[in-house]
Amino acid sequence: MTAPALLSPEHIAMVDRGVSVIVASRNDALRPSLMRGVGSAISACGTQVTVYLRRSQSRQLLQDIEAGGGVAVVFSEPPTHRTLQLKARAATLRPAAPADQPQLDRYLASMQCELAPVGYGPQFAAAMLAAPLEDVVAVQFTPESAYDQTPGPRAGAPLDAPKARP
Repeated sequence: MTAPALLSPEHIAMVDRGVSVIVASRNDALRPSLMRGVGSAISACGTQVTVYLRRSQSRQLLQDIEAGGGVAVVFSEPPTHRTLQLKARAATLRPAAPADQPQLDRYLASMQCELAPVGYGPQFAAAMLAAPLEDVVAVQFTPESAYDQTPGPRAGAPLDAPKARP
């Protein structure tokens, strides 16, 4: 019997689809830092998550992550506010490479679709997520905990782990 997965296939699909991403950390004094991500990716099994940040806009956040402040990321559907939060005590950083560009393009296209129902056109998403590849940093982590952050009675509740498969 394998250990239960932290994320359900439904949660993995939500992250994989490309929804709004906000990345946060904190310094030693517990002062938070956060920034909107310009892209995201998740492994098929949900054990490896990559979020992309603009270095020029995220200096404090990247410094806090590198210093061991951990990482918390919320993935939210703009039309419904359905929100998932993933946390990890550590993450690794690397410069984005040309191989990341298709994922960033896919994310932009998805966010253009996600924002349309709430009245924002494709140009808005393109401006909000504009990121020259040489300014992009990939933040990779393995989620250690997951929470439902959708507004309502379950907000903040840990996700129920899916059942292990024999």
